Amino acid sequence: MAGNSQRRNRRTSNKKGAQVGSGGKRRRALEGKGPTPPASARKGHVKNRAANAKAKQAANRRPAPRRGGAKGTAELVVGRNPVVEALREGVPATTLYVQQFIDNDERVREALQLATERGLNLLEAPRPELDRMTNGLNHQGLVAQIPPYEYAHPEDLAAAAFDDGEDPLIVALDGVTDPRNLGAVVRSVSAFGGHGVVVPERRAAGMTAGAWKTSAGTAARTPVARATNLTRALESYQKAGLTVVGLAADGEVELQDLQVLDGPVVIVVGSEGKGLSRLVGETCDVRVRIPMPGGAESLNAGVAAGVVLWEAARRRG
Repeated sequence: MAGNSQRRNRRTSNKKGAQVGSGGKRRRALEGKGPTPPASARKGHVKNRAANAKAKQAANRRPAPRRGGAKGTAELVVGRNPVVEALREGVPATTLYVQQFIDNDERVREALQLATERGLNLLEAPRPELDRMTNGLNHQGLVAQIPPYEYAHPEDLAAAAFDDGEDPLIVALDGVTDPRNLGAVVRSVSAFGGHGVVVPERRAAGMTAGAWKTSAGTAARTPVARATNLTRALESYQKAGLTVVGLAADGEVELQDLQVLDGPVVIVVGSEGKGLSRLVGETCDVRVRIPMPGGAESLNAGVAAGVVLWEAARRRG
C-alpha cells in the first residue's frame, strides 16, 4: 500500500499545468504583449534618440508667424482722373464699372485699356446704379472697386526678417492720419531695405487707394501690419529683442550718435503736430532727434522716416 501511495504522489507532482496557489501567473506570462513598437518609440534606440532631438528642436524653434491680420474695408475710386491714376499706379482694383453710353474720351479709353491689361472685371452699369453706389458723387461714368487690404500681424514682420537671417528694420506710425504719409513711409521702407510698417487700428491712416498711389507700387512688396494696441505691439517687439527708437524733437540722443541702428530695431514716428503719444513715448527704449540746422521745427512723417531709414541702411551696408 505504501508503494502505491508513493507512485500516486509522483504522478501528481509530475502533472503538467499550474500548481495550486500560482494564481495563473504562469499562464499570463505566456500571453502576447502586442505588436512591437516602431524603432523611434523604443527607448535607447538610435531612431528614438533622433526623434527626441528633433522634437526638442521644434519646441525651441521660433513660433510661426501669425498670418492673417485684420482686414481693411472695401473702397471705391470715383471719377475719370482718379480712376486712371489709380490704375497707372498699380492700385489693386478688382472691378471697373463703366457707365452705359459713356462719352468715350481719352481717359475712358486709357482706363479700359489698363483694366483689360490687368485682367480686371469690366462691368457696364446704368447711371442711376453708379449714382447709388457712390452716394451721388460725381463719378463721371467711371468707378473702380478696391478690395479690403489684408494687413499682416505685427509679429509677422520681425519673424520674416529673422527667418531670412536679417535684423528686423521696422517703422511704426503713431497718430499719423494722412494716407499719403503712410504711402511715403512704405516707399521709404522699401527703398532702404526695411521689413514693413506698423499702424494702429484706430485713429490712424490705413492702406487706402491714396496710400497705394503715394507708395508708387512698393506697397505690393512691403507688408503693412495693423496693431490693435500700438504700445503692446512695441512691448512685444522688445521681448523679441528689438530696440524701440522714438523720433522726438526733444530726444536725448542725436541721430548720428545713435548706436543701435545696425541691429534689430523699430523706428517709431509720431504725427507732425503732436509727435509721439505719452504711452508710446514712455515705451521707447531711446528717443532720438534729427538735427535740423535750417531751423525747421519738425518734419512730416514720411520725410522723418526716410532720414532715419537712410542712416540705418548706411550703417548696415
